[in-house]
Amino acid sequence: MPTTLNMRETFLATAEEIVDADPDVAVVLADISAAQLAGVARRHPDRVVNVGIREQLLVSTGAGFALAGLRPIIHTFSSFLVERAFEQIKLDLVHQDAGAVLVSYGSSYDMPAEGRTHQSPGDVALIDSLPCWYVHVPGHPEEARRLLLDSVPGDSRVYVRLSADQNAEPHLGVGFQRVRSGSNGVVLAVGPMLDRVLAASEGLDVTVLYASTIRPFDAAGLRAAVGDVADIVLVEPYLKGTSAYHVSEALRDVPHRLLSLGTLRDTEVRTYGKRADHDLAHSLDAGSIALSLKDFLRP
Repeated sequence: MPTTLNMRETFLATAEEIVDADPDVAVVLADISAAQLAGVARRHPDRVVNVGIREQLLVSTGAGFALAGLRPIIHTFSSFLVERAFEQIKLDLVHQDAGAVLVSYGSSYDMPAEGRTHQSPGDVALIDSLPCWYVHVPGHPEEARRLLLDSVPGDSRVYVRLSADQNAEPHLGVGFQRVRSGSNGVVLAVGPMLDRVLAASEGLDVTVLYASTIRPFDAAGLRAAVGDVADIVLVEPYLKGTSAYHVSEALRDVPHRLLSLGTLRDTEVRTYGKRADHDLAHSLDAGSIALSLKDFLRP
């Protein structure tokens, strides 16, 4: 797969390959990306279905495919896939114990010019309120491809969160990967946050862990990275503190302090502008993260 493709383009190309190769896989769309998948839809009209701008029906149709024995890949923007169709995710998938691969694009604020309707900083927190989900937050197109290919076999429930932001290099390992070692705290960077965390922590004596899969939470990997007393900084590209519970559970018998960085909880950012403007508003740019790290970590 050429690395010049972004995450969304990589996902669409990979999904087309999968449908052509596997007669047990279906793709369900709600207009979004239908044009890019028009070719495979013509080849497999019974397994590539566009329900139009009907996101609740999108998830229900995917659940129907799953109950009929197919493996559905369900795709649209994150705000429409998770927030608008949350009841169908809860009832048609989880309550029916049906498996599916949900793939979103748009992240927290990838499309600021489209306004608040296309923003979904709370998507992972919503998925986290339901049992038995895998949550993948790739930080590079090659990770997105690998995680999609790994997610299709089986009947698990999977959420793959694609972003317009990406790191310079892929990290394809399993679990929390140690990218940098230090002795004065652990910074856990999720998905596309890694490069800016590395820039922000330059010169600091900290361990940097990387996660492209955040559920299940790699408690053993975090425990292995901390000492008897731990300072932890959690940097997620969605609602601040989404994984704080899992950190606390992993370190329940270890004295620790936790700083959670992510999109704001106490105010709604109504800026249009560009993604960089939202990074600044949420203090998720490298400079703001650096200030937070230096203020929190012990000298």
